[in-house]
Amino acid sequence: MITETIFKTVTWEEQRDQLQRIRTLVFVEEQNVPVELEWDEEDQHALHFLGINNGKSIACARLLPSAQIGRMAVMAPFRNQGIGGAMLMYIIEIAKQQNIAPLFLHAQNHAIPFYEKLGFQVKGDEFMDAGIPYHEMFFVDK
Repeated sequence: MITETIFKTVTWEEQRDQLQRIRTLVFVEEQNVPVELEWDEEDQHALHFLGINNGKSIACARLLPSAQIGRMAVMAPFRNQGIGGAMLMYIIEIAKQQNIAPLFLHAQNHAIPFYEKLGFQVKGDEFMDAGIPYHEMFFVDK
């Protein structure tokens, strides 16, 4: 349940193992993203976020200095419980506190309605990344 999940801002150095575990399960194993495309130098410079439920890391995301939110993942047993939305709102609040803007992300096409409900709008044409169709989306603060 979402009420049992807390969100923390962490560094790559502090929580590398947990971040890699979630991203490997979701992106590499579930979505077949090639492992060489999953890991990049951006992790060193990003703010990272963990969703923790009953002491277990179950969700993650990162925020780059460019204001791009990415690598957002919720482990399968915890999906459709509001955790992803709550984590995204947490990230938006942290970005506001640190004057990181304008926020944007690359949304897998199936996830566009999820991001639209949270204030993001599609901009531009579809593009492919790791064989998956995406659209760029920008946050519009109301």
